[in-house]
Amino acid sequence: MMLLMVNSTGIPLEIERKFLLIGDSWRSQVVGEPKRLSQGYLCADSEKSVRVRIAGDFATLTVKGSRNGISRLEMQYTIPVADAECMLALCPSPLIDKTRHILMHAGLKWEVDIFHGENDGLRIAEVELESENQPISIPEWAGKEVSHDPRYYNSQLVKEPFSRWESDNCGSCLENV
Repeated sequence: MMLLMVNSTGIPLEIERKFLLIGDSWRSQVVGEPKRLSQGYLCADSEKSVRVRIAGDFATLTVKGSRNGISRLEMQYTIPVADAECMLALCPSPLIDKTRHILMHAGLKWEVDIFHGENDGLRIAEVELESENQPISIPEWAGKEVSHDPRYYNSQLVKEPFSRWESDNCGSCLENV
């Protein structure tokens, strides 16, 4: 089964903004139960990525194109969890291990990811949009925007995990966190 995130033009696009998380006030806006995600990349370069993800008893294979601003082609397919487990074994280490919380703010669904393992300490809030110019209300718990910083792409966190960032390389990545 293919799951498409189709925008108003009918093209399967992911349009996403990412922010570092500030404090814990976001926790009062969580909807539903958090999900633990494990994901890896069969392929990841500047032109494309192929991601395998397991979230409980649900698994997906996602193909993404290169970024153009905060947009990129995205096609997602549901796959059997057993197949995803086999595919994750083919992915380079470390796998991305994170807990995802869903929140609603100003009519939009936000996802807060709390990373574990080699990316422990990293906390990101992201929101998917219908267009790059869609106005949004940025919540008080969303800090510095990192949408255009490739260090924060999950596919890059496999290659250069957060725990390996040097403080001078990271700059103010945890400012106000």
